[in-house]
Order: sequence, then C-alpha cells, then structure tokens
Amino acid sequence: MTPGSFLFEAWQARQGLLSGLGVTLLSSIFSIVMATICGLAMGVALTFGWWWLRLLSRLYVDLMRGIPVLVLILFTYYGLALFGINVAAFWAGVIALGAFATAHVAENFRGAVESVPAGQMEAAKAIGLTFPRRLWYVIMPQAFRRMLPPWVNTGLEIVKGTTLLSIIGVVELLLASQQVMARNYMIVDFYLLATAMYLIINFALAQLGGLLERRFSYLRY
Repeated sequence: MTPGSFLFEAWQARQGLLSGLGVTLLSSIFSIVMATICGLAMGVALTFGWWWLRLLSRLYVDLMRGIPVLVLILFTYYGLALFGINVAAFWAGVIALGAFATAHVAENFRGAVESVPAGQMEAAKAIGLTFPRRLWYVIMPQAFRRMLPPWVNTGLEIVKGTTLLSIIGVVELLLASQQVMARNYMIVDFYLLATAMYLIINFALAQLGGLLERRFSYLRY
C-alpha cells in the first residue's frame, strides 16, 4: 500500500472505523430489540387493553410519531439532565431511537392484529383457550407475518437514524468517518466507504426479514 493512498489511509484508520461500526451496530441492535418488545406490548394494549390503557397508548404513539428523531435524541440527553437524570450519550441515543421506533412497531402490530379474521379469535375461544393462549398461539403468529415488512422498514430507519447520535457526541460510523476525513481530506472516498458499510448492514437486516417472512409463509388464512 502506497502512503497517502486510500487503502493506506483506510488501513491506518481501521481501528477508529471499526469502533464506529461497532457503536452503530450495538445502538441499532439495542434500539430494535427495545422497540420490538415495547412495541408489541403497546400494540396489544392498543387492541385489547382497557379504554384508559388504549387512550394512553394512543397518545404515546401519536406523540412519538409526530416528534422528529433529532429532537427526541436531544431531549433524552439534555432534557433529562434538567430533572437530575444523567444518561450516557450512547444510552440516551438508544432510548430515543427505541422510543421513537416503539410507536411505529405498536401501530404496525395493531394493524396486523386487526387484519387477522375475527373468526380466528372466536374459534380459539370456542375450543377453550384462555386469552393469553389465544393471543400467543393463534393471533400472534398470523399478525407477526403481516407486520414483518414494516418491521424491517422500521429497523432500517433505526440504522440510518444512528447517524444522528453524533450530535450528542456518540462516535458512530459516520462521525468516525468524518474524523478520518478531517485528517486526510479524502472526503469522497471515505463517504463512499461509510455508504458501503451502511448498505451492508441494511442488506443483512433486509435478508433477515426475508428469512423470517419465508419462515412464517405457511400461515395463510
């Protein structure tokens, strides 16, 4: 590798870039897991909860979907500190992204549940299944298959949303790339490298979604 070439500079900066890539992956995974778990719970509340629980869930969903992600990130990091709650920048970003995506997952799950024919729930009730069993064995598998495509889209948005964490000082992939560019001025080369890395991450996530969709493709009602 010739000193001053792109490959040489990329090799010299490999630790910083890999560290930024790791932060992007971890923040994306934690946010997606949080959004999936909380979103499914909130989706159940939106569909089957008591009226006050449905109201609170609806207020949360509408509020989170109407606030820009950047505002949520800034509020989580700086706003909570005003109340004496100090959160590390990384976890503040994860919480903000997860809270934003939770609203989308909840709404997607609600729509998926309501798209399942009502006769499925009635048939499960007729054979004596309790509500948790009806939900777990009958409704959830069918709803999960229907919500997979929008869930994948939400995951892709989270990965792209991690680029906003740099505003609170989190050195994720994009900021790590910009730090390298500030030293060698190879702006186009390292932006293309960062783009390729994001494409690989999102392609892998899309393939995972496709694999899960094929896994649940036998559920056709």
